[in-house]
Amino acid sequence: MGWAAAAVGVVLLLSIILLFNRLVRAKVRVREAWAQVAVQQQRRHDLIPIVISAVNAYADHEGDLLRAVSTARNEALTATNPTARGAAETQLSALMPRLIALGEAMPELQADGTFQRLDAELRDTEQRLAFARDFANHRVASYRKLTDTLPGLLLARPFGFPREELFALEDEAAAVAPTPDLGGR
Repeated sequence: MGWAAAAVGVVLLLSIILLFNRLVRAKVRVREAWAQVAVQQQRRHDLIPIVISAVNAYADHEGDLLRAVSTARNEALTATNPTARGAAETQLSALMPRLIALGEAMPELQADGTFQRLDAELRDTEQRLAFARDFANHRVASYRKLTDTLPGLLLARPFGFPREELFALEDEAAAVAPTPDLGGR
């Protein structure tokens, strides 16, 4: 009887260790996925002033949009907590299609080779950002399945595994990555 109890104890201990390690790996994957989102956000933040400068040279009358994009970018860069950064990024994501559309609406700007490269880079960045957010949400969903269901729930809460939040855009239009205008082709 003593051997059976010891065997059950060892199996239980090994199960707890394996589950704990699985929780740690899942948490690391979530952090890694959010880091990729942050990389794409930084890439977008770096491109925005250059695009604004290029558009500004051709579109003085669109100052309100350009100021709004600059303000949203600055708020995203200076946000001190994840909630504030998420709100600022949501606002910035909502403005990006308008900025891209502004460039498309100006033939002289479309003829500028530098702007064409910037526009392509910005579109690519927006698509990468959308993919990174989707990937991060997938990782968070997997993590939450592990931490919010039994037996993971029994270890996650006592060992301080945080409840991760999914990324959700408040503006549905901002959830759609801009599509390129191929000039009617």
